[in-house]
Order: sequence, then C-alpha cells, then structure tokens
Amino acid sequence: MRRRSLLMTSLLAPSILAPAASALGQKPVIQGAGTSFLRTFYMHWGQGAAAAIGAELAYEAASSDAGVAKATQRSVDFGACETPLSPGRLRERALIQFPSVFGAMVVAVNLPEVQQDQLRLTPDVLADLFLGKIAKWNDPRIAEHNRDLRLPDLAVVPIYRTDPAGTNYVMTVYLSRVSEAWAAGPRAGTVVRWPEGGKTAQGIAGVAKAIKDTPGAIGCSNTFTAKGQGLVTVQLRNRAGQFVKPEMASFAAAAARAEWTPQNTADAIDADDPAAWPIVSPTYILLPADPTAERVAASLGAMKLFDWAYRNGGDAARELGYVPLPGAAQASIRESWRAVRGPDGTAIWEA
Repeated sequence: MRRRSLLMTSLLAPSILAPAASALGQKPVIQGAGTSFLRTFYMHWGQGAAAAIGAELAYEAASSDAGVAKATQRSVDFGACETPLSPGRLRERALIQFPSVFGAMVVAVNLPEVQQDQLRLTPDVLADLFLGKIAKWNDPRIAEHNRDLRLPDLAVVPIYRTDPAGTNYVMTVYLSRVSEAWAAGPRAGTVVRWPEGGKTAQGIAGVAKAIKDTPGAIGCSNTFTAKGQGLVTVQLRNRAGQFVKPEMASFAAAAARAEWTPQNTADAIDADDPAAWPIVSPTYILLPADPTAERVAASLGAMKLFDWAYRNGGDAARELGYVPLPGAAQASIRESWRAVRGPDGTAIWEA
C-alpha cells in the first residue's frame, strides 16, 4: 500500500494531488519539482519521512530548469536542480538554496568484450571522444592505458542529451575544466551546443537506451540509471593522476574534499584526492523565502522533510549511490531556513 501511494505521488502532477488529498482528509502534500537525477531517491525519502513529518511528497521529475522556474513562480513548495543559483539570482527570486546530497555522473560505453569498469580513460581522451576528435575505439591514445583489452576497430558514437538537464551541466562543467577545447567550444550548461555527429537522445532514460542500442556508443548517466539499466561503466583518471572506479568509496572521497561557501554551495568536481571520482556534485533545493499563507504549512513540511532526511536518510542515500552531507553543512542549512518567513514576517522554522 505504501509502495502504491509513493508511486502515485511521484508520477501524478502535484496540482492533481493536492486537492485530492485535502478532499479526502489525508495528510498535506508537499509539492516539489525539478531534476530527474534524484527522482527515485526523493521517492525513498518521501516514503520514509511521511509518518514522522505528517505530510506526503508529490515530486514532479522534469528538469533542473523546470525546478528553478516552478520555485520562482511559487507553483511548488520546493524546486530541485543541479545548477546552483548565484546570490544575486536568489535575491531576485526570493529563494533559499541548500544541497540535499552529493551524486555522481558516470561514463558508459557499448563495446564488445569490454566488461564493467575495465576501460580506462584519461580526461583529455574523454573530452576528445565527446568532441568527435577520436574516430575509432582502437585509437592509440585509448590503447595506451588499456593494453590488456582488445579494443575494437569500431566507430566512436557519442550520445548527446538534447533536452535541458542538470546532468548536462555537471558533465560539461567537468569537461570544461579538463579540456581547453571544450571550454572554448561547447562549454558548460544545462543546454549544450553539442558537436556535429554522434547520436542524440532525450531524458536520462533515453540516453541509457541509446547507449545500449548503439555499438561503439559512449555517453554519461547518473549512477542509479546506469546500474538499473546494466550499462557498462568505465574508470576515469582523476586530478591526482589515479584511475578510479565509479563506486561509493570514490564518490565519498570526492564529497569529503568539496569546497564549501558561506551560501551552502559545494564544489566537488575534479576534487584533488587520489581516491576521488572526478564527477561528483550536489543537487540543490530551492525554497521560496516568502510562502503564501496557504502554503506555509507545506513549506514547513518541506523543511521537516529534509531535516528528517539529514538525520535518518543517510543509509538510503548510500544504498542508491549518493553521499550524505557532512554534519557541519547540515547545521548551517538548518540555520539558513530561519530566513523563510510567513506573511506576518515570523520565521516558519524554529527547531
């Protein structure tokens, strides 16, 4: 029963759910929307927290841009995105921003006789594969670090995600940092001017399907989708010069070296640690700082949800391949919630 309830709240639009919950006398519904990167994860948190916080979560998995837009428009109680907003943009929109967890992007390939985490790629080679500068998988630059593998004489087919996505942003920030050609060309963004050639797809599931269906493909995915779809991931050489596998230990090592700002943003991309996976980044939550009287209870519910998750959701995060925030960051985030005010000017969060 709980599984069905959770599935319903994750798939149906919040605008449909909220009146239904009110009419039936059920728990209040917290309306969230944004990145699809953590859709399944937020479902787990929402299910676990429902009894404790006295509210249920309705999360619309759309995109990071949609999360920002809906939070700005006050059509949801919180938005979720991978792209942090600047202090100026937060002030203009009267939003409070904080991270939920750290997640990782992985690189997946479709190559005959290449098994899970066998292929090793350096940052410059990875960038040139996505730039279309390396035509075949048996190219000497790839073979240099893979002498124990039988690399096929097969065309490289980059898979490009064409819809706006926070996963695009995280991946292209990394590529821009490790490749001058990428920084000067496609650059970083949720919408990317991909090079000509390759194969396009929409949505994280569409990218995964294109990789599986296309011999010679290379693309990026989040850890949950890659594992669920059985994608063959690769090792990457990190900033410290070590080849690392995409696994919980390397994700946690990157998160531990994240650089934090007073505004509760964190940068863990290309972290300088021998054990760190190079493409790790937090997902951010956006709360309206001035909820209407009708949404004060739901706004408080959203803060209670993430408070519960910080205290109790760490194991669920790790099981799905995500890294919980450190305790010091959690305390700073709770303090920032005091800036959320009701129509009478009083702070909603007092815990």
